[in-house]
Amino acid sequence: MKKQKRHFLKAAQKALDINLNKKIYGSFAEIGAGQEVARNFFQAGAAAGTIAKTMSAYDKTYSDAIYGVEDSGRYVCESRLYKMLDHEYGLMDERLTSKRPESLFFAFADTVAAINYKRTIKGSGWMGIRFQLKPDGPTNDLIIHVKMNDGNSHLQQEAIGVLGVNMVYACFKLNDDMHEFIQSLVDGIHGRVSIDMIRLEGPDFNDVDNRLLSLYIVKYGLTDVAIFNSNKRSIHASEFLWKKDLMVVRGHYHPPTKVTMDAFSSSLKQFKREKDVDEERAYLVAEITMENLIVDGVLNFDDFLERADCLCELGFDVIVSDCQNHQTLINYLSDYNIGQLGLVIGVRELSSIIEEKFFNNQDGRLLVAFGELFNRNIKVYVYPAYFEKGGPLINAKTLMVPDGIHFLYKHLIDAKQVVEIEGYDKSQLDIMPWEVLESIEKGDKAWEDAVPEKIKNLIIKKGLFNYAQKSLDLA
Repeated sequence: MKKQKRHFLKAAQKALDINLNKKIYGSFAEIGAGQEVARNFFQAGAAAGTIAKTMSAYDKTYSDAIYGVEDSGRYVCESRLYKMLDHEYGLMDERLTSKRPESLFFAFADTVAAINYKRTIKGSGWMGIRFQLKPDGPTNDLIIHVKMNDGNSHLQQEAIGVLGVNMVYACFKLNDDMHEFIQSLVDGIHGRVSIDMIRLEGPDFNDVDNRLLSLYIVKYGLTDVAIFNSNKRSIHASEFLWKKDLMVVRGHYHPPTKVTMDAFSSSLKQFKREKDVDEERAYLVAEITMENLIVDGVLNFDDFLERADCLCELGFDVIVSDCQNHQTLINYLSDYNIGQLGLVIGVRELSSIIEEKFFNNQDGRLLVAFGELFNRNIKVYVYPAYFEKGGPLINAKTLMVPDGIHFLYKHLIDAKQVVEIEGYDKSQLDIMPWEVLESIEKGDKAWEDAVPEKIKNLIIKKGLFNYAQKSLDLA
């Protein structure tokens, strides 16, 4: 059956719908791209019923006087956005609560840097809204980070205006369906903006898992990359990866095993020994790709959360990506002045990638991809494995590759751009992830020694990965 295309309202219709709701009332504070969001509400008509105040504070001295000084010296940042929301919503609450007891108050804020003439700034920003869903009720926050993809500042400003309207409309009108909520954010501007961080928090959304929202923005094409931390909170690369040396470990984590932990530990130790890596600023994140999340052609959201629960329990931040090749991830990270970048991959996965890309694309595209992937600050670390029980141990140097790329692969090995992971625990390599998963489903206890203690307890407590379901089915 052909999937039906979503029907959505235009920004002018959404703005008018909000304006005609006598309960919704708030203010707009915008820095950097003009008063683009407020303008849409004014142009829609009947704005007097919605807008209490609009303001801009372009001069840094004025901005600091109103919202305070940023320790980082930056103005387009997460902390500035929260200060704006705190200040503006505080004024709404102080001045209007007693006078408009039936109103649903909101404060919208954005701090944006549009593309500049020399194109040294590509265009990005932080946008947020603090809002009530019940009169005199608690407040909730929707926070996003956006990248603008249009090629000139006028179009970027226009897109920011539409995005702001979509945010306000989604918060008040679509808050009972998170799939619709997420997709609606780019109504009328899909492809013109990328939303690579979303956070929805507040008493009215206690049942919303922001890790799922991170997955949704990747699934629905709002971004290729989203990140959440070990506290299950959405975060953005610009706020914690700036100028750090980064190691990314791509895997299935279905479930994480002792082999997983050894790969993390041994690769990070080796990465920190690299001469250009600052040991104090080296950072490791786990990456789950959409490709690795799809089982039998289906993306299972509960299965994703189970893998995420395990990684969070182990204390790792997680990248969710739609990056089938590493180059897409590298391009994304390049905006954040990453120092040295290490990519960790199992030798089985490396073999599958090479064979699939080579045999499906014998027109040179694999060679081009290799050429793009490796530059001075990127190195691939390969974790060894047995391809079959009783067989030889395969590592980066002993991996058999197609004849057509043998010399290129040897060059990468000789240049130490593809390296073996050293210091690994050979005693763990008999652990096979698919056998562990099958054992969990049977509930036969054989799997318990194959996973970290924390993960064993979590799986049993929460019944993850169909724990003991096969034994129940047979009972």
